[in-house]
Amino acid sequence: MTTFHENYDVFEELGKGSFSVVKRCSHKVTKAEYAVKIAHVSYANEKAIRRIEREERICRKLNHINIVQLHNVYTERETRYLIFDLVTGGELFEEICNRKYFSEADASVCMQQILESVQYCHSMNVVHRDIKPENLLLSSKNKDAKIKLADFGLSVEVSNEKTYWFGFAGTPGYLAPEVIKKNPYGKRVDLWACGVVLYILLAGYPPFWDEDKYKMYEQIVHGDYDYPSPEWDPVTSEAKNLIDSLLSVDPEKRFSASDALRHPWIANRDRVASKLHRQQTIDGLKKFNARRKLKGAILTTVLATNSLAGIFTKKPKEAGDIITDLIAEQPISLPGSFAGEESPEAAEIQHLTQQLLDYEVKRDWINYSKLCHPSITGFEPQGHGHMIKGLEFQRFYFETTTTTPHKTLIMDPQVTMLSPESAVIAYVRICQKADTATNTIYSIHSNESRVWKRIAGSWLNIHYHKSNTTKVATP
Repeated sequence: MTTFHENYDVFEELGKGSFSVVKRCSHKVTKAEYAVKIAHVSYANEKAIRRIEREERICRKLNHINIVQLHNVYTERETRYLIFDLVTGGELFEEICNRKYFSEADASVCMQQILESVQYCHSMNVVHRDIKPENLLLSSKNKDAKIKLADFGLSVEVSNEKTYWFGFAGTPGYLAPEVIKKNPYGKRVDLWACGVVLYILLAGYPPFWDEDKYKMYEQIVHGDYDYPSPEWDPVTSEAKNLIDSLLSVDPEKRFSASDALRHPWIANRDRVASKLHRQQTIDGLKKFNARRKLKGAILTTVLATNSLAGIFTKKPKEAGDIITDLIAEQPISLPGSFAGEESPEAAEIQHLTQQLLDYEVKRDWINYSKLCHPSITGFEPQGHGHMIKGLEFQRFYFETTTTTPHKTLIMDPQVTMLSPESAVIAYVRICQKADTATNTIYSIHSNESRVWKRIAGSWLNIHYHKSNTTKVATP
């Protein structure tokens, strides 16, 4: 059997993930071009390997005009090569921004293709779980290019309409209420995400948003969105009705993909959907896309260099806003494993750890101490190699040191449940600070781990370890 490199020439990089890279390639004989996802299994843990295998298994069985097609797979030692369609039209939302005319009817055409891809996935008992603008691509630059649903890395296989807890995974602004509430869920989570996408297509901004991710979750759980004037006034009642049917908090009442495709706004668009140009949608999408791209660029740079140097502007408030937004909307596959494998307990440990660090930043001793065991032990640079025991050491620093306000970002958190009552979390901590005297921004990096134990029904931090910190200044 021939190898991948015997059959294909490889060219520039198109994208990168934790254990994989996507590059353009062409078949040496036919000269046909594809995108190859190169997964380095040797770098992945067992759960990551299972995720790669699941994505491969799911993509093998999908064959639809509105889905990026997997054509072949090569397995060579500890590397897998997945050969996909090369889609060259870019993101759907980006293409809309370049249009001179865009109406409800155009949005209806887009939604029909998206819904048909979802309907097909569900007919094959596959739930995508990460439908969002970044995963809606165009096959080419041609005017009649097909919309392609991409990236099945978070997808799971289900049993017809049965629901199950598959884990807390997706992208925050597109998560369905049942996922946030950690209830069993199924195919209808994809339709909720379609409702969010449709809302953005008509308004240019999302239905749910708050700088505090958990406040945004509250909005989602209660279905707290509206149609404000004046941008929504010209939108037809049929379009709003379809959004409402997709954004039903009760998944039993939420439309299926088939229901949505039968809705008059889709099925009878020539008669129902407005053909008025929506310039406000294009203007809104330009801002929405710019914000998404900026945050994506920041995250990519942070992951690639493990440094915030050179990323932020020299305006402290703006830098703080950027990193807050970055935390709030990045795709998540909570903690310690990959989508479909996480437990609610692990998600809680990550949330509690972030809370603890936030209290430390704010010098909120009362709430900080509530999350720590009175006899907490730890190693940190200030202890000069000695183990510290009890809360008095931390209290001393809370009361005697001052600090400028800063943002704390946890990167690459890994949670391991030692038992139902104990867990350990390891992460890279990045503190971004603003020096107003010199009008500069710098970051402090450290590697940290914490041990948590459930005592009398509450999780308490019983041990921690902090590495020496590294300060990186913005030029």
